[in-house]
Parts: sequence; C-alpha cells; structure tokens
Amino acid sequence: MIGESETHSGWTFITNHARVLAAIADDPNIRIRDIAAHCQLTERAVQRIISDLEQDGYLSHTREGRTNTYRIKPDKALRHPAEAGLPVASLLSLLVQDETDRGRKPVA
Repeated sequence: MIGESETHSGWTFITNHARVLAAIADDPNIRIRDIAAHCQLTERAVQRIISDLEQDGYLSHTREGRTNTYRIKPDKALRHPAEAGLPVASLLSLLVQDETDRGRKPVA
C-alpha cells in the first residue's frame, strides 16, 4: 500500500478485505473514516468488511472511549483452499510496510 494510485477500473490482485485488514495491521487504532479513505471505499463498505472479519474470527476489537482498538488473529488460516494452512500473518507480511521502510522510495 505504497503511495496513492490514480483512478483504477478493472480487476486488482488484492481484495478489499485484505486491504482493510492491512490498514488495520498498519494502525490498530485507525478510524473507519481513515480506512475508507486509504482503501478508496465507503465507510459503510468498511464497516461490513470489518463485521465479516470479526464474524470469521480474523479480527476483534475493544472500545476505549470513542476509539476502537483492533486486534488481528495472526495465526488464523486463510479461507481459500489454495492457501490452506497459510496464516493471515503471511498475507499481512506482504501488504504492510515495515516501519523502517516508511519514507523510502520504492525501487523501480
């Protein structure tokens, strides 16, 4: 999720569920509004995705005042049979930028 992309139409490699999960992994206290802006989704779509992820046990949250703190279950296996046995942490390791890499320009 490096940089902002131009308007896109057509298919993509990463699902909206993966994008939302990666945004949460990057900042467990992120607001739904900020996830929506980052992922270029509506707030309502983000709420539905978070609900899906919570229902299937990939994510939980605690409420502290007006702030939600999300907790990802990194050992939970991915859903598709082609990725059987792979934990969600493997996917997130590809999608979430390491703190030390922030600010560096991507290699062309």
